[in-house]
Amino acid sequence: MLELHCHTTFSDGMLTPTELVEAAIAAGVRALAITDHDTVSGWDEAMTAAPSDLEIVPGIELSTVHRDRSLHILGFYPDRDRLHAPLTERLEGRKRRAQEMLDKLAALGYPVELPKMGEGMAPGRPHIASAMVAAGYVDSTRDAFDRFLADDKPAFVQYEKFSAIDGIKLLLDCGAVPVWAHPFLYRGAPVKDVVPELAEAGLKGLEVFHPSHTLWQAERLKEMCAQYGLLMTGGSDFHGIKSENRDEYRSLNSLHVPLELLEPIKQAAAKN
Repeated sequence: MLELHCHTTFSDGMLTPTELVEAAIAAGVRALAITDHDTVSGWDEAMTAAPSDLEIVPGIELSTVHRDRSLHILGFYPDRDRLHAPLTERLEGRKRRAQEMLDKLAALGYPVELPKMGEGMAPGRPHIASAMVAAGYVDSTRDAFDRFLADDKPAFVQYEKFSAIDGIKLLLDCGAVPVWAHPFLYRGAPVKDVVPELAEAGLKGLEVFHPSHTLWQAERLKEMCAQYGLLMTGGSDFHGIKSENRDEYRSLNSLHVPLELLEPIKQAAAKN
């Protein structure tokens, strides 16, 4: 099976790339994409850890804004060298954003510090939420989001201006295949209105299969892929959340995305 949306400790995942590879093997995954937020630093470790029968798909998830709302763009098979300079600035922007949220929390009476993060690691709201749990301010990371960190909550800070159109262009310039991640989580406009805007900018695919999508939503996305000539992708958006049985991982490979969806993505990347 195919997993085209997974995170590691290099962004907001709970597992190292090596641990993610081990979990993917246990879950029956045949091809695994590493799609950390605004960083590609987890690729090398994953590729080193992967056996010959597990294909590692190099990827990324760019944090962008469209119509003043957060919109994420997955990119598959980007050229790392061409991404280096823009990603360095994106990482610095994530650090500035995280510090602004920490400053807001401190002003609200909830001072926290993030743990020291290694080079190439991208700080985000999940790290801040975990720090709030550790400090005893909230009962869970979900509580932290619901009360403080979610969009429009008192400690929320929007991404530094980096439009979805610019994100798509960046990925295309780096030889990647840009795909709109979890479209129905977007809150800026109806999906049917945004798809043609992004397709005109060069979007190549839609993440049809995602845990947040209903069957009806997945069917609508399939129809839009057919209408605009877009590729279909899918993944669990796995972050490493453990189930009550700590030897199992709740969502990895849960969607059973067919492996045959990968070849058209490879072909599209080869044309870039």
